[in-house]
Amino acid sequence: MEYRQLGRTDMRVSILAYGASPLGDVFGTTDEREGARAVHTALDGGINFFDVAPFYGDTLAETRLGKALKGKRSDVYLATKCCRYGDGSFDFSAKRIMSSIDESLARLQTDYVDLYQVHDIEFGDREQVLNEAIPAALRMKEQGKARYVGFSGLPVRYLADIARLVEVDTVLSWGHYTLLNDEINDELVPLSQQRGFGLLNAAPLMQRILSDAPVPAWQQSPPEVKAIRPRLLELCREYGVALSDVALRYALDHPHIATTIVGMAEPDYVAQNLRVLDFTPPDGLLEALMETIAPVKNQMWYEGKPENNLSKPLP
Repeated sequence: MEYRQLGRTDMRVSILAYGASPLGDVFGTTDEREGARAVHTALDGGINFFDVAPFYGDTLAETRLGKALKGKRSDVYLATKCCRYGDGSFDFSAKRIMSSIDESLARLQTDYVDLYQVHDIEFGDREQVLNEAIPAALRMKEQGKARYVGFSGLPVRYLADIARLVEVDTVLSWGHYTLLNDEINDELVPLSQQRGFGLLNAAPLMQRILSDAPVPAWQQSPPEVKAIRPRLLELCREYGVALSDVALRYALDHPHIATTIVGMAEPDYVAQNLRVLDFTPPDGLLEALMETIAPVKNQMWYEGKPENNLSKPLP
C-alpha cells in the first residue's frame, strides 16, 4: 500500500480508501456480517482511511461501520459528514451541524472524527454554506470533536469557487476524475496545490458504469455515456482484464490526489481492489478505451441549486 500526505494535515492516508456507503444498502442489501468482514479485509490490506455519512442508508452505514471498527479506532482515519440526511432533507444550519456530529459520534462509537465534511454543498444556499455551515464545522475542531474539516460535492468548478474563499483542510470531489471525466484537473488540482488543502477523489467507477456490476436505477449519467459501457466492457474482455481494475488503477495514478474512495461491502471485492495496487493495464488498452470514450468525455449531469453549477472555468 502506498500512503500520501493529505494536504497540510498530519494524516498519511492510503491511496485506496474505504467508502462505506454500501454498508447502508445504497447499492442493494448488504449482509452486516459480510460488511464487517469487508472492513477487516480492508484494514488487513493496509487501508487506513474510512469515509461515511449519515446520508448513506439513513444512518445505517455509520452504525454498521462503527460496529465493524470497534477495537480498531486507533488504527484508522475516520471521516464523516453533515448537512445531508437520508430522508432527502438538507440542513446547513449551525444548530443542525452541531447536533449532527454528536449523533454521528454515537453511531460510530468514538469521541472524535479525523475529518468532518459539509456534505454536497451544491444543495445549500451559497451564503449559508460560506457564512454559517463551514464556520460551524470549523468550531467542531475547537471543541475537539473533529481534527480536520472539509467539504464535498459534485460540481467541481463550484468546489473550486468555494475553496478560494474559505480555509479548510480538505475538499472531496466525486465523479470528476475517472476514465470518463478529468475536469478535476482544470481548477481544483492546481488550487489544492496553491492553497495546501488535501484533495480526495470518490466514485472512480462512476457508480458502477465503469464495472461489470449492475448499474443502479438511480444512476444519472447521460444516456450517451451509459450507451458506451458495453463497448468498454468488450474491450477489456478482449485484453483479458476487468474494466473496474483499469478504471481504479487510472484513478489511483493521479499524483496530486491523496486518496481515492471506493464503496465496498464485500470481502472479495475489497480483495480485488487491493490487487489493483499491483496491476498495470495491458499495452494499448487505455488508448483504445480513451478513443471510445472521447465523444462523451466530461459529459456530466448536475445536482443541487442551478446557480451553484458553474459551466465554465472562472477567470
